[in-house]
Amino acid sequence: MNKSALKKYAPQARKDFIAAVTQRAQRLGLDPARPATVQQTGDVLLIDGQAYPSNWSGLRGQLQTRIKDHGFAQVMDAMAYTWFNRLVAIRYMELHGFLDHGYRVLSHPANQATGHTQPEILDHINELELPGLDRSRALDLKLAGNRDEELYREVLLAQCHALHKAMPFLFESLDDATELLLPDGLLRTDSILGKLVTAIDEADWQDVEIIGWLYQFYISEKKDQVIGKVVKSEDIPAATQLFTPNWIVKYLVQNSLGRLWLMANPTSTLATKWEYYIKPAEQTDEVNAQLDALIQARILDDGATLNPESLTLLDPACGSGHILVEAYDLLRDIYLERGYRRQDIPRLILEKNLYGLDIDDRAAQLAGFALLMKARADDRRLFGQPVAFNVLALQETKEGSADLHSALNSPQVDYSAVSLLVETFEQAKTFGSLIQIPDELASALPDLRLELDAVRDGGDMLGRDVAETLLRLVAQAEVLAKQFDAVVANPPYMGGKGMNADLKAWAKKTFPASKSDLFAMFIERGFGWSKPAGFNSMVTMQSWMFLSSFEDMRTRLLEDRSISTMAHLGARAFSEISGEVVQTTAFVLQPRHVGGFRPVFFRLVDGNEPAKAEALRTDQNRFDAAAQDDFKKIPGSPLAYWAPSEIIAAFASYPCLGERYQVRAGISTGENATFILKWHEVNVSEIRRSGDHRGWRYSPHNKGGEFQKWYGNQDDVLKYSPTHIAEMETKAGFRHDGKELFWRKMIGWSKISSGPPSFRLYPEGFSFDSAGLALFSNDGETSADVMALLNSSVCKFMFSLLNPTLNLTPQVVKAIPDIPIPKESSQNVEELVELHKADVNSFEVSMNFDAPPILSSDDRLISHSFSALLAAGSELTDRALLLEESISNSILRKLGLGLTSVFELDRQDISLQCNTTFRYGHRNSSDVAEKYRAESSIDLVSYSIGCMMGRYSLDAPGLIYAHAGNEGFDPSRYETFPADDDGIVPITDEAWFDDDGANRIREFVRVVWSEDTEAENMAWLAESLGQKASESADDTIRRYLSRDFYKDHLQTYKKRPIYWLFSSGKHKAFEALVYLHRYNAGTLSRMRMEYVVPLQSRMQARIDKLEDDITSTTSSAQQKTLRKQKEKLAKQLEELRSFDEKLRHYADQRITLDLDDGVKINYGKFGDLLAEVKAVTGGEASE
Repeated sequence: MNKSALKKYAPQARKDFIAAVTQRAQRLGLDPARPATVQQTGDVLLIDGQAYPSNWSGLRGQLQTRIKDHGFAQVMDAMAYTWFNRLVAIRYMELHGFLDHGYRVLSHPANQATGHTQPEILDHINELELPGLDRSRALDLKLAGNRDEELYREVLLAQCHALHKAMPFLFESLDDATELLLPDGLLRTDSILGKLVTAIDEADWQDVEIIGWLYQFYISEKKDQVIGKVVKSEDIPAATQLFTPNWIVKYLVQNSLGRLWLMANPTSTLATKWEYYIKPAEQTDEVNAQLDALIQARILDDGATLNPESLTLLDPACGSGHILVEAYDLLRDIYLERGYRRQDIPRLILEKNLYGLDIDDRAAQLAGFALLMKARADDRRLFGQPVAFNVLALQETKEGSADLHSALNSPQVDYSAVSLLVETFEQAKTFGSLIQIPDELASALPDLRLELDAVRDGGDMLGRDVAETLLRLVAQAEVLAKQFDAVVANPPYMGGKGMNADLKAWAKKTFPASKSDLFAMFIERGFGWSKPAGFNSMVTMQSWMFLSSFEDMRTRLLEDRSISTMAHLGARAFSEISGEVVQTTAFVLQPRHVGGFRPVFFRLVDGNEPAKAEALRTDQNRFDAAAQDDFKKIPGSPLAYWAPSEIIAAFASYPCLGERYQVRAGISTGENATFILKWHEVNVSEIRRSGDHRGWRYSPHNKGGEFQKWYGNQDDVLKYSPTHIAEMETKAGFRHDGKELFWRKMIGWSKISSGPPSFRLYPEGFSFDSAGLALFSNDGETSADVMALLNSSVCKFMFSLLNPTLNLTPQVVKAIPDIPIPKESSQNVEELVELHKADVNSFEVSMNFDAPPILSSDDRLISHSFSALLAAGSELTDRALLLEESISNSILRKLGLGLTSVFELDRQDISLQCNTTFRYGHRNSSDVAEKYRAESSIDLVSYSIGCMMGRYSLDAPGLIYAHAGNEGFDPSRYETFPADDDGIVPITDEAWFDDDGANRIREFVRVVWSEDTEAENMAWLAESLGQKASESADDTIRRYLSRDFYKDHLQTYKKRPIYWLFSSGKHKAFEALVYLHRYNAGTLSRMRMEYVVPLQSRMQARIDKLEDDITSTTSSAQQKTLRKQKEKLAKQLEELRSFDEKLRHYADQRITLDLDDGVKINYGKFGDLLAEVKAVTGGEASE
């Protein structure tokens, strides 16, 4: 099946059908926004002067009432959906030869060969016998030659009437109001009908599964519109629809209803036919005895053997009927095995075995149609003898019970029963199948049905209509009150944020343990429908398996129910949904708890949908060793089915970390963008330092961050002066949690991470965040052993059991067993912390950075220094890996576990920046060396710029100047390599200034590595930066500074740059870096007078010289080259003059910076003088 074609066709079809139905409604004067003149004259109804049959007046009135009650747009949507369903149904039937007359109604078999465009049925008007079709009139229309559209409309409606007998749920009887909105122009090649025929290949219609996919894609756009919002009742179907892949449906059905049959019939051979049937785990004799007692009790209900006709299956959220269709196939296998005649089976299945409910009327229509098509393929007689379906669209009535009872005009009908019935379904379109039938109503239903049947068959017209309405409510109440052998569903997924107020309040009251999501409520409700030996089988989000919000539900399930089998699918099981958002699990539950029962689990969280399906089919990644009761040993009772028994035993054997440590979330500022900055954005002298508590405004802050073990992620500061705190207190969402623990030594981690958990030491002096969580020892000392445990591969595995989502909350960390750690492991931690501390501090984004490691070698060649650096990084990585393996292995030995692939450490897990596998993954060694060389060169250039700016000095390690406004700047601290006088470094694409960046980099290389090796070192640096064949080393470095440096700088400093790029524009006439911490009110004036104004004179002089050269040269090629240079300079000069005007405007304002505002705010103060304004500020520059 070409799903891509369906996905392309169906959403557009919805728009086209709505547009066509709307156009028809407007012609009939039904659009309140476009009122029409309507007159009734004898046998003619005039609408804006157009004549229609007079009997349309009543039908039109029905539509007007619906529009008044529900709104024009909603009714048009519903009518479009209805006609889409009908035409899809006819298309399916005509291609399968299911229409009695044998002719195609929507297409012609000669279409592809001859280009024939008219439907085949129009070729056979003289032979047609269809209800309501006046054949003589039809022949007259046919002979007229120009009235084919009118003829086809009548024939198509007559075909719909003919199908009413077999499918009253989809096709109405004569004179139904929906007929009025059958769109016009159906015979046009671009009509809605023409597109339906041509957009989908006939081969794709062979499987009835196409009905479900068309439904899924038809409503997909509406789903996108409402998803993520509070969902109105009428939009719940679109918001929650998700078509279930066939292999998942087979798994659910074969292991519920199929499992029941096989339990009752041990000699059955059907298991070999059902490809997704799972062989149960080996059980103890005691368990088998409990299971046998359940199945024997179920058999006893039928007599000596289990009767196929008594088997029942309910899909309470049946959508387009995919689960019911698959269940039909399985039931047919059962009937055939029992010896029933094939032609007798379809009616038995539809009338006795299968039940479906949905809140979406059109979805229920499609479900009924799909089932009927399945049955019709097995029994040609089916259409002639209508089937009593059990597929219902849940209905509600807005009329009061008193009015309805009065209209019945029948005193013998029990008013209290009617009242309770109406009240129960008052919000059926919102609560759907979750509605529970009160015992009082359930016991009253048989008598109420008899009483209402009597009114329907013998009452007055009004009474009959009301009785019919109430009987529909009775029918759905009977299904909801019934118990089934199997409940199988893909229930709707909707968390509390999507629920409207009525649904949320009702869920809280009715399903307190499962109120977090609709799917969880359906799981709980499913047990109410299940017989004692039955099965509750669903595919849902996986969150209930692990999250604390489902702990009550999960605990009750483990104590009171049994998990028969589960396929943990994870992400990408539904190929039509990309990404990691929908992570699912398919499962089969039994309503009774069987002590000691061992379920069968499949771990299918990796791979795409085909890989998951194949793994399940072939019994891969199977886990069946653990008893269900074992899960209760783990705090929170997560379904940790893949855990070795030794791991589960550890939770029971050791106290949890929460008993020895405080595990806390910290401050919530209410506005992080305002109150949390990068340390390099502020005046470094105002950052709190351990032991120096005077005059500080900023606290080093643990805000979480990316994967980083042992040490690091110390880039943030929290505004925490009394003024800042007072401002925070005015923000919604502010919480001052954990303040009593601020500045204590802590182990921190990120609450939310896309990668594995990582824990790191924060020394004294840090505050911490609601996203940067922390652990503290109750005795005031944070011991190394707990960090050894938390960063071990064993603990990583335990976290995956407790909560395999992106959130690592304090509750999860507290639940880890406090396994004793050997002394040598604690010593290993100390070494690992020092290794990572040195690694982190080797990069300039660290507050404790001294200098790039490549400068630490005494060798006079950078190439040699780099080779030594690469080798040292590899050795350090080897050492760290050895230490981490030693820690993990010691814990494994403590638990009695051997080293398996689950606990193996990968080199990529070692979070050292000198570890090239961590930085780049497992790649070719030469590629890795080249990339590392390039990034090391970029770091070197950045450091040299820092030395030019005065941030660093070759005369002393570490940060030299990072204060504010150039105040306190001391030029005497930069003797070896003098800092720039004003913190302005031009990086123009030509050497207009002696002190520009490219020239000074050459000077830097000469000073650091000596003049003797200057050429060789410049060549190495240029090659590392991507030197082109025609470039000199200076050209390459100049080009890098002009084109790429700033992009790299923004990336290094996470879009909070400390060197700001002032740029004249796209022609790059003038560009200069300005050091944030040395900027002051006079910087722009100095930039203008020292650089921009002189540059204009120099450019003009160069242009004049080029003009002379062009005149004097006799070579045309040379003239062309010179003209090109002149044109470039002319454009640059024009750009520079414009830039000068803007620069003068801002220079005159003498703008100052308040570093407390952060880079994001300050960067926007200069209009478009600066480059990359939008990237830094997140918006446009201020004027």
